[in-house]
Amino acid sequence: DLRNGIEKMIYIIPSNFLFGYSVSNKIRYNLLPFYRIKKAIIFEKKIFEFTGTNVCIFFFERKEKPFHEEIIFKALKINDRVKEKFYNLLPENYYRAGGEFEEFIRNFKRIQVPKVSFYLTLNEIQKNKGSFSIKLLDANSYSNGCYNYETFYVNAKIYKKILKNPLFVRTIDTGGWEGRAGIYNVKDVYKVDGILVTKEKYRTHPIQIFLEPEVNLNDINILKEYFNFVLEYLRALTDSEFLTTFKYSNSIYVRKYIGLSQVRKLIQTFPFDISISQKEILRKIIEQKNINLLKEILLGFKYEKEKERRLL
Repeated sequence: DLRNGIEKMIYIIPSNFLFGYSVSNKIRYNLLPFYRIKKAIIFEKKIFEFTGTNVCIFFFERKEKPFHEEIIFKALKINDRVKEKFYNLLPENYYRAGGEFEEFIRNFKRIQVPKVSFYLTLNEIQKNKGSFSIKLLDANSYSNGCYNYETFYVNAKIYKKILKNPLFVRTIDTGGWEGRAGIYNVKDVYKVDGILVTKEKYRTHPIQIFLEPEVNLNDINILKEYFNFVLEYLRALTDSEFLTTFKYSNSIYVRKYIGLSQVRKLIQTFPFDISISQKEILRKIIEQKNINLLKEILLGFKYEKEKERRLL
């Protein structure tokens, strides 16, 4: 239809057209220089009998000349209730809804951040055999409603790496409030030391997080609370629209998926390079759930470090 110059189009499209990354970014960026979205109806409930995929109805109108511009439109959002919402899509964000997440990243990303990587693989364990016993959950082995685990014997290097990185990311909401997407402690949730990938890497599994250089355990604990607090704040601010809708379900809220690139970006807004006393202040603000004060102090930490770098 784009190539044939259709003037007006009404499409039923999976809702990740509006909220998704990757391929969705490319599709929006290729289409929306040519078309404006006049209005939309967004369903966050089951519509079709044979799929749980959420969909939107979009009303497109072709522009006289193709060009990138801000696109503003009104939509009806339908789940357990109906509400009107205005969307403001920017070309610099690939016309993706939920741009408040990227705005937070731009404002608070730190310069000195650890490298963030994901997954502990069987190949890595096999290359580092030794005498240290470690208990690992097998993310590829799930039966009777739980993951299976196995004990391995590894060398000191990989043993230390696993124990010094006790966090994992739950990328998908379970459907209950206690199981929201976020980062959690492996031992607290699964009673094991780490999470192993023995076969294929799947984005929907629990995924262990590794930080390099090594971060002390006190900072790890503050990071976990910080990440989940900011994530929930952004979800409330955007109605979770910067996340990808997983699928329709009968859960008490619309289940969402957080991408690993989003996890990495949000981790890298955490001020690892501030003093111990400043981290204690940060921890107290997180406990108070004071997002305005948190943003204010994050900016203060950021400008302080930038000033130090200019003086060097």
